[in-house]
Amino acid sequence: MPSTSLTSALSPDGSVNWRSLIEQTKGAAFYDAPEWQAAFALPSPQLSDLPRISKSQLREHSPEGFLPVGMALPTLLERGLIEEESTSGTSGASVRVVFGKTWWYEQERRALVRNPFLADLFGGRTSLRRAVLTTPGCSGVSCYHRWLSLEQRTLGDCLFVNQSRIPFTLGEDKLAGMVQEVTDWAPAFLDVDPVHGAWFALHCERHRIRFPSLRFILTSYEYTSVVHRAIMERVFGVPVINLYGSSETGHLLVEHDGVMLPSPETAIVEASGADEIGELLVTTLTNPYLPLLRYEIGDYVEPTAGGYHVHGRKRDALRDVAGRLVTTRQVDQAFAATGDLAHYQLRQKPDGSAHLSLLAAAASDSLASTRIALIQRLGDLLGAVVTASVDALIAPEDSGKFRLTLREPS
Repeated sequence: MPSTSLTSALSPDGSVNWRSLIEQTKGAAFYDAPEWQAAFALPSPQLSDLPRISKSQLREHSPEGFLPVGMALPTLLERGLIEEESTSGTSGASVRVVFGKTWWYEQERRALVRNPFLADLFGGRTSLRRAVLTTPGCSGVSCYHRWLSLEQRTLGDCLFVNQSRIPFTLGEDKLAGMVQEVTDWAPAFLDVDPVHGAWFALHCERHRIRFPSLRFILTSYEYTSVVHRAIMERVFGVPVINLYGSSETGHLLVEHDGVMLPSPETAIVEASGADEIGELLVTTLTNPYLPLLRYEIGDYVEPTAGGYHVHGRKRDALRDVAGRLVTTRQVDQAFAATGDLAHYQLRQKPDGSAHLSLLAAAASDSLASTRIALIQRLGDLLGAVVTASVDALIAPEDSGKFRLTLREPS
């Protein structure tokens, strides 16, 4: 049986061994398609020669269609060699994926130590103590659908703190209980969905709570807004570092000095737009049970010196009055220095106009001046009419994740 060893796809010098990578696909039913076999048969196949794998193709064929000949999913599970998980479904219907037992945390650490600050913190350790605050529908590789005890939510160096799908509905007593759990656990970092993390931070700010053990905050699970980042930086006084990836591919990019750095030992990443915003394509290198080649992960990125800027999901992108692409990142820049917000959502209507829902950091705040400023900025960005309201609740998707921007169907 294959392992999660890097040597299967990487040469000793760190370069990609294409023949070894292609060998991982041998016997897998999905790659028997004529277009794949034609690409593999080239004398010196390159990445650009290979077809793309869409999310719908992955959903239709994973996991059995990607397993090499001689591998059976029941046998792999029975022998305890793999984990089987499902994606959250925020970019479409959920996808089943499999990976080796230790793979998730191995590839996560490889990504994290690309950041020099995190590399120093980790040193020779394989992990650091963390407290996780995210939707209980999707906490890394563990998903909870019922109320669990503290012991049941403690897995190795991880304590899964939050058990509420919508953080805005948490009462003060529940938030106080979460604070006590984090205090007792004394984590080196908080691993947060940015919306959950920011709401927790606002509670801590109201009660002047800090955690002496805390060294940084890691955001993932969905797009990290400047709104959420500013709250957590202000309240906890530690760096907020974004980690980008997916259940299908592992963690691909980690933030350092405002740039997302790739993790070349885990995957090859490409942007379909060489010098501008384009779709991110991913070829995994360390998961032999899912040897993706040029997977359309469903997000926009922009190449920059040494790495990328993440622009958010394709399905969440808007269009301006001239039909030009407007990404979640471009919208989010309008919210810089808006310190009175907790969260927002901008919904674009079929006619191009949009409505902005705002959630105030303080329940009694009418956000009068902020509304006026944002209506102007976003109206200029879209070239269309923007209205705004202050709401008591902004609901997540069925997956539990929040969408900052979205287009309503025609």
